[in-house]
Amino acid sequence: MKDILNEIIAHKRNEIAAQKNSIPYSLLERELADCHLPVYSLKDALLQSSTGIIAEFKRRSPSKGWINQHANAGNATKGYEVAGATALSVLTDSTYFGGTLADLQHAARQAKIPVIRKEFIIDEYQILQARLSGASAILLIAAALSIEETHRFIRLSKQLGLEVLLELHDEKEIEYTSLETTIIGINNRNLGTFVTDLKKSYRMVELLPRDAVWVSESGISNPETVKELRKAGYRGFLIGENFMRSANPGASLEEFIKGVLQ
Repeated sequence: MKDILNEIIAHKRNEIAAQKNSIPYSLLERELADCHLPVYSLKDALLQSSTGIIAEFKRRSPSKGWINQHANAGNATKGYEVAGATALSVLTDSTYFGGTLADLQHAARQAKIPVIRKEFIIDEYQILQARLSGASAILLIAAALSIEETHRFIRLSKQLGLEVLLELHDEKEIEYTSLETTIIGINNRNLGTFVTDLKKSYRMVELLPRDAVWVSESGISNPETVKELRKAGYRGFLIGENFMRSANPGASLEEFIKGVLQ
């Protein structure tokens, strides 16, 4: 079976190389000196929320194809915030997910809640891009990185004022956690095959650091699932496709939150 994650990472390396040729790393560093965009704590937002919904803006996926091809990032994410999202997640990969850095910028420019850059981050360059685009946090995928790279990227993120959502996929990746890791996501979707298994979040409970904030990602389409996962110890729930298939993602989220609070 084709390993989609490896394919994406290989493509991402070429993509970043081209971006660096166009806009050098040194230029991003100079721009950061004048960057005063606000950041909002993802960890605090999740701990203080009664729902913990991280509403995601995603136009397409490798497994499902186009979900909402012509969706406007600014409109959709504003609708999410008005509906009561705890935080926002914005896909910025173009080739496989139909997203752009401009989507992140549109969302972050108007949001008063944390915005996560969801991307296949394999280079410091992308972390600088995230900060300059207004993100408050980034996603790091353990399966795409070595332990040394993960810790190095976490340290750089902290220097820039960004929080990190560290994404794990199975028990073998628990070694990626450290005292630096305060927000840990469990992706219920296998990024090699894109098969989803919600039981993965429950299986990982006994292995996760108790002082970290836990986020369950992918495959959540029912408010009752959120209630059960909260009982298991999760405080964040990253949901995108369930809302993005609607003509009005914000209204879809609003109804979902009502179900969680009932």
